[in-house]
Parts: sequence; C-alpha cells; structure tokens
Amino acid sequence: MGGGLALSPWHGHGLHDGKVCLTTSFKGLGMFDTSPAPSTLTSTAVADPAAAPVDGGGRRRVALRLLVMLGPGLMVMLADTDAGSVITAAQSGARYGYQLVAAQLVLIPILYLVQETTARLGLVTGQGHGALIRATFGRGWALLSAGTLFVACIGALITEFAGIAGVGELVGLPRLATLGLAAGAITTLLLAGRYRRIELVGVAIGALELLFIPAAIMAHPDTSAVLAGLAHPISADRAYMTLLAANVGAVIMPWMVFYQQEAVIDKGRRGLSLRQALRSARLDTAVGSVITQAVMIAVLVATAATIGASHPGADLNSIGAIADGLGVFLGHTQAVTLFGLGMVGAAVVAVLVVALAGAWGMAEVLGWRHSLNDSPRRARGFYALAVGATLAGAVLVVLVPDLVNLSVDIEVMNAALLPIVLGFLLALERRALPADLRMRGLWRVATYTVVAALIGLGLFTAVQALAS
Repeated sequence: MGGGLALSPWHGHGLHDGKVCLTTSFKGLGMFDTSPAPSTLTSTAVADPAAAPVDGGGRRRVALRLLVMLGPGLMVMLADTDAGSVITAAQSGARYGYQLVAAQLVLIPILYLVQETTARLGLVTGQGHGALIRATFGRGWALLSAGTLFVACIGALITEFAGIAGVGELVGLPRLATLGLAAGAITTLLLAGRYRRIELVGVAIGALELLFIPAAIMAHPDTSAVLAGLAHPISADRAYMTLLAANVGAVIMPWMVFYQQEAVIDKGRRGLSLRQALRSARLDTAVGSVITQAVMIAVLVATAATIGASHPGADLNSIGAIADGLGVFLGHTQAVTLFGLGMVGAAVVAVLVVALAGAWGMAEVLGWRHSLNDSPRRARGFYALAVGATLAGAVLVVLVPDLVNLSVDIEVMNAALLPIVLGFLLALERRALPADLRMRGLWRVATYTVVAALIGLGLFTAVQALAS
C-alpha cells in the first residue's frame, strides 16, 4: 500500500477503507470510541479524502452520492409496517383508542438505535448478520440465530399473503387468484435479481402505505381524546399488555436485522468513504424510522377515531371488518381504496424483505453464495430459499381462518424472540467492531438501556404466553 499505510488484522474483511485511517476517519463523530485499538490502523501520510476541503461541485457530488445510498433503511422500515403491524395497530386503536399512540412515539428512537447498529455492522465488517455470528461465535450459535429467523419469517410471510388475500376479497377477487398473481409477480422480481432493481420496486410499492395518513386525517380524530390518550398511555389489564407487546414485536423483528445488514453490503458504497457511507446509513435509518411509525400512528388514529369511538373495545376479526368499520365514516369506496392500497403496499414490500432476509440468513450460515447481484445460476441455493419461502407463504395462507388474531399472536412471538436477536446484535457490536467504531458514552448507555427493556418485555411476553 502506498503512503506508508500499515495493514491491520481487519484488512480484507470489509473494515479497511483502502484509502483512510479508520481512527482518523471517525474522530469527532462523538458516538464511538476514538482511543486506539490494540492493533489499530496507523497512517503517516494518508488523510481521509472525505475530510479534505472540497469545492461547491465536489460537495454537490458527495451530497448526491449520499442520497443515492439511501434505500436499505427506508425499504426495511416500510416492510416493518407490514400487514401484521397494520392489523396490530388497527386492533390497538379499536380496543384502546389513543392510549397506544405514546408507545408508537417512544418506539421511534428505539427502532433507530437497533437498526443503526445493524447497518454499522454491515458496512464496517462487510459481512451479513448470520455470517458474522458464525465467524464470531461459531456455527452452533449461528444455527440458533438462523432458526429464530426462520420461525419469524414463516409467521411473517403467512400474515403478508393473508393481508394481500384479504384485500383481494374486498374487491371481489377469489383468494387463489389474488395469491397466485401476487406470488407470481414477486417470484419473477426475485429471480430477475439485482439489488438496486428490487430496492427501487420495493420502495415504490411500499410508498402506498402513506395512504394511511390521509385516511387518519379524514377520520377527524378528536384532539382532546388524542391528548387524553397520550396522558394515560398505560392500562393494567392483561389484554392491554398483550397488545403493547404485540406493538413492540411489530416494530423490532428478527428479519429486519438480517435484511439491513446484508442490504447495505449488496448495495455497496458507490464511491463513498466509510465515514460518508455510515452518515448516509444513519440518515436512511432515521428517515425510515419516522416514516414507519408515522404510518403505524395513522392506522391507530384512523381506527380509534372511527371504530374505537363508535364501538369501544371492538374485536376485529378480518380485514373486511376493518375496512367496513372505516367505511361507515370515510365512505366505502374511500375506505377500501385507502386501506386496501395501503395494505397491499405494506404486504408486498414486506414479502420481498422477509423472503430475502430468510434466504440471506440461512445462506450465510451454510456458507452459500448469497448476493442479489449474482444470477440465480451462480447462487442457486440462495434464490431457491427466497422463492421457496415466498411460495410456501402463499400456499399456507389457504389454511389461515383468522388473520387478525394470528397477526397479533405472531407479533407477540416476535417480542418473545427479541432476547436472542438483540442479544446477538449487542454482542457483535462489542466483539466484531474495532474499538474506535463501537458505541461509547451516553449513546452506549441509551442503547443498552433500551435493549435491556426490550429483552425484559420479550421475556415477560414469553412467560405470559406460556401461562395463558
């Protein structure tokens, strides 16, 4: 290497920028340790190009590259507000009015903290979540993590396709026809490959979720009732705690961690330094965190202002029941259009993310090729897993009689799986990253406190589920 740059133990594993000293690159960010690691990179003649003065044209080019890098966080966050999450939020509004709005607001920084750590691990190590667990803790722990992912993915895919089928039934399409069309289109897109193509289509379709926001506005929520709900966000009964756990499980899901960590790798840096790529990933994750929770709040407010106000404590048992309840206040056509298209956007982008996350996780643990930038011929096992999971989810929906209760149960299950998912995430942050890229100070304290609270809620949920 020129310029007197010494090689480190991290060279060749995605940690070395090829141009910059990592310690120099991240000094002053305020979020990570800047004390040298035992074997930290050293440089006597190489400066960080990103830190060098640039003219106006250079700044515009860098800004454009930062914007182009947006996508993995936005797509995973749109998928986070999936069919099951939408139904959980609707059930929350129908049963408890605006009480759970506060929980949705609190979950914004929590979601950001978890997924920012995920993106940082992917960008810095160059390895997906399953591969990094295997390299750091061994094959047995990696298989445990992949097993957790598999359970979560199967549950999620069932709810996504059930949501799509429910929307089809709203407009008079037979369930088999709706499922066949959706599964066929998604399978074709997956087999076409190329990460950027799938991300572009996924974000475009997922943007339909924003239609829930005008639906909430049209529901004319009572401002005083909203404020009362924010002032009294807790109820002591078990049903409320179950829905609270379901809302947490609907926000932090195992497949999100696997997806975003691998997605930032597949997308690549596109000419950005590591520091710039991390800055873009944080912006991407922050914007996505706000959008996904805004959508959840919109669904909750829309149902609280309509179904919850007219039939407090209503138990919704189908997508049709939700749409019908909204239709009384919004008009049938508007309710079906806004709710139906929003649900389709939520479910389709989630199918893409969940199927890819499951395939990435298993392929990483098994040591198979697993990039979307490889053709199906070169990565047969990976594509077979993604397509197989998609088709299996569509087929299993035929056996699902009660989407709403199933969705809430699956989100509760996701909360119960949090100790495994978040435990591995924090352990990797401490073990797999060089010292100067780890969390420090208040950032570390806040993240560990939040994760400990989420793990506690997950364990509480598991005990409650076993006791019931």
